[in-house]
Amino acid sequence: MQGKNSAALDGLPDNFTTLDEFWGFWDTHSSADYEDAMEAVEIELDPSSSTVYVPVAKDLVSKVRAQARRQGVSSETLVNLWLQERLSTAA
Repeated sequence: MQGKNSAALDGLPDNFTTLDEFWGFWDTHSSADYEDAMEAVEIELDPSSSTVYVPVAKDLVSKVRAQARRQGVSSETLVNLWLQERLSTAA
């Protein structure tokens, strides 16, 4: 973990241009060193939301994304369509 002096030298970026840049920075820095530069935020989660996240095996994700691109839909839409089809035939 880096100390306060090291973190102060690096400075907290105003924004990142890519997710890789974001993760690269936080993989090598501790958020504890930047507490004074961060602001508190409040969030509310909607417990009645119809969105549920389900883990997908890593080896399947790229296949799902490729198939979704071929069909011109999002990965989420494709998975939901597949689930609907499967559940309707299982009933």
